[in-house]
Amino acid sequence: MVRHSFYVYHNGATVFSTCHVISLLFRSGMGFSNGQRWKEMRRFSLTVLRNFGMGKKSIEERIQEEAQFLLEEFRNTKGKPCDPTFLLSRAFANIICSIAFGNRFDYEDKEFQALMVMANKFFWEMSTSWAQFYDMYANYLNYIPGIHNKLYDCMDMKLFIAKRIKKNQETFDPNFPRDYIDCFLIQMEKEKDNPHSEFIMKNLEVNILNLILGGTETGSSTMRYGFLLLMKYPEVQAKVQEEIDRVIGPNRVPNAEDRRQMPYTDAVIHEVQRCSDVLPMDLVHMVIHDTEFRGYHIPKGMTVYPLLSTVLHDPTMFKSPNAFNPENFLDENGCFKKNDAFVPFSSGKRICPGESLARMELFLFFTTILQNFQLKSLVPPEDIDLTPQMSGFYNIPPFYQLCAIPR
Repeated sequence: MVRHSFYVYHNGATVFSTCHVISLLFRSGMGFSNGQRWKEMRRFSLTVLRNFGMGKKSIEERIQEEAQFLLEEFRNTKGKPCDPTFLLSRAFANIICSIAFGNRFDYEDKEFQALMVMANKFFWEMSTSWAQFYDMYANYLNYIPGIHNKLYDCMDMKLFIAKRIKKNQETFDPNFPRDYIDCFLIQMEKEKDNPHSEFIMKNLEVNILNLILGGTETGSSTMRYGFLLLMKYPEVQAKVQEEIDRVIGPNRVPNAEDRRQMPYTDAVIHEVQRCSDVLPMDLVHMVIHDTEFRGYHIPKGMTVYPLLSTVLHDPTMFKSPNAFNPENFLDENGCFKKNDAFVPFSSGKRICPGESLARMELFLFFTTILQNFQLKSLVPPEDIDLTPQMSGFYNIPPFYQLCAIPR
């Protein structure tokens, strides 16, 4: 039903359109805008992402390279307890930063570390009870002074992005675009005489912010949940590693083509995404026309909350939907099988633009780490708690430490 709702049309227009839930931060850019702005920004962003390698061999090589940096960070722990939170977020962030800014960052770079803390804090604040209260009563609370007016500010992140844009402008050569920023600046120059152009500095800044937030925390949080699940179910971890050893071996770098020969690993990653359910609620939408949908009348202006979590835990689509079970994505012959209720990237016109990138990142990071390390918990598997630290806009993984033991 949720999947179908994104395709409902009325007089040739999409019925659902994002509303103002977090418009304090995302009034511009591609993520939460509407109409012509959304169409132009999304189309441009998808083109740039593809031109810089999304879905191609070039981005695969970047992920493989980053996976080696991540491996080295885990090696440096020497098997001692470590918190994987920011190691993983830096790895995911470096992939999207290489597209947005044209380069990766050293894990010890202070500005980069600060950016990761800010991104983490953003999702934390978005999931607090206060944020949800503000979400429901924004039209009233906007007139009352208080901390809620700064909740979605992200000023420090915007300053970081503005600094990077300025750096690009100082060394800009339109004949040799280096990254997303350069491509946007080229389009700005082409449309400088168009008073209605959407290629303006504000949209560039927010687009980059969308890319960083969307390309960092969701993937890294999924892997944090994944590590936790593999430690809670060591027999699953062992079976994944057996498949890695058989298909890839101990020395070769994993590649995206390996996925086709690794149905169990593929199923485990899908099940990790389903169970982690990091974004339980999709973008909030608003009905733009009176609509009849499956016997219900939905009036124009009604706010609609698509609950992806209910789809990912639908008992008619998944065996034991509240349990971790990779067999949800395996047929009777052990081959990988798709499931129409698997919607962690949303569905319809606003499906995550980085889905193919995220899928490749998850596979290559997971297989590279498990090829080289056995993940061990500091507590017995049966005592591992999967309960999110906070659950609201985002399911924040519980804090934990692990030991990465070289294989």
